[in-house]
Amino acid sequence: MAEPRVLFCASEMTPFAKTGGLADVAGALPPALRRIGADVHCVLPLYGGIDREAGGIAPVGKGFTVKLDIGRENFTIHRADREGVPVYLLQCDHLFNRAGLYGEKNFDYPDNCRRFALFSRACLELADYLGLDPDIVHVHDWQTALIPVYMRTSARSRARSLLTIHNLAFQGIFPPGEYHWTGLDWSLFEWRKLEFYGKVNFLKGGIVYADAVSTVSPTYAREIRQAELGCGLEGALAEKGDRLVGILNGIDLRDWNPATDVHLPARFSADNLAGKQTCRTALMQEAGLAPTQLPLFGTVGRLTEQKGLDILLPALAVLLGEGYPFVVLGTGDAAYEAGLRKLAQLYPGRLGLFLAFDNRLAHLIEAGCDMFVMPSRFEPCGLNQFYSMRYGTVPIVRATGGLADSVGPWTPAGPGAATGFVFSDYTAAALLGACREAIAIFADNKSAWLELMRNGMKLDAGWSRSAQNYLALYRSLLEPGDSMP
Repeated sequence: MAEPRVLFCASEMTPFAKTGGLADVAGALPPALRRIGADVHCVLPLYGGIDREAGGIAPVGKGFTVKLDIGRENFTIHRADREGVPVYLLQCDHLFNRAGLYGEKNFDYPDNCRRFALFSRACLELADYLGLDPDIVHVHDWQTALIPVYMRTSARSRARSLLTIHNLAFQGIFPPGEYHWTGLDWSLFEWRKLEFYGKVNFLKGGIVYADAVSTVSPTYAREIRQAELGCGLEGALAEKGDRLVGILNGIDLRDWNPATDVHLPARFSADNLAGKQTCRTALMQEAGLAPTQLPLFGTVGRLTEQKGLDILLPALAVLLGEGYPFVVLGTGDAAYEAGLRKLAQLYPGRLGLFLAFDNRLAHLIEAGCDMFVMPSRFEPCGLNQFYSMRYGTVPIVRATGGLADSVGPWTPAGPGAATGFVFSDYTAAALLGACREAIAIFADNKSAWLELMRNGMKLDAGWSRSAQNYLALYRSLLEPGDSMP
């Protein structure tokens, strides 16, 4: 039996357009699927900020029209190649030729309902127009979540649909007055389908109508069935039963490899760690930190409550007060940025603060630190823990979502298969306790610490494992006799 043909629909994809982890998944998973036999075709919008020449994007010379009762939009087809995977970029300047993907200056575009409803319709029109005839339509997050709704309500496709939720907190919720942009019958605007507290909810519609739903880690798939992390959709998710699964993300092992990383002043590996000390020295100099033999902590990411900044700040104040150096890279909520600036003033030479996005520096922090802190309130998958382990930087994480699934916890019995330190309670005290445990091993048991480092560096965190799991899920949806839920 031939492997399935997959139409992979996403609102962002590296190297073309990115705001978060969705782009990394969309850029890496399709080539990994292709390498094991799947016939994958990707679709995303042609945003105004995409460099067409650098991305190898060329017009196909064809176009089509998406028709709605209230009007129509014309789309022009462009094509690029992502490691042998065809990528179709749909041009509609009226909708997508803008500075941002979803908004600007922390405000969403007011017509996002219209933009992504039309893009979702356009993905299916493209498949028909080019005769792609997919077996599986794999959609991602709220921006493409209406596609399973269109598939099931129009009976236009024999394909099965899979919705992957990368972060349940973002759902695509719009006022009822914008429902007409979907082109869907008003009979679907009720609480068992697309209605959500009087509004239309794109993600809810996708959950209800998709043949299967996946998330980016097994633990997160369990967590979102409960009210605490279900974001109001726990009931719809629980209804999916065994059609809700978790598949852990991977990372790009070519980009994140300390033995070949072009961003580092020195390279290293699990068998030769000498270059890591060079990276540590370079990082401390760039961050303006005073020389010390104490362990160097770091964190990279959005400075938000989701990422645990409300418990990190008080724990950080204690560690800095005790002399431990720390590097922070990221941007986010103004209150957390202000709190970090205050700590940097109070502890000069101890806190290296970079309120920015800097890919080179992110690589250097992963390579140069001894420990990497991720105290997330919730974390669907997370990527930095994988980067840290690959670079011999021991992660300290909270036991939630993908962090719980990917970091082997240290125990008093010794390293064993451990790759980091894990705490459960969402408190500054619990975070500080995990940091102190790591500090003690670092100071008093160098052989155990080296084993922790090498355990993480030798893990296979690439996309091949994830791709095999997705392919198995595709196959299960296509099994004879399988009926739609």
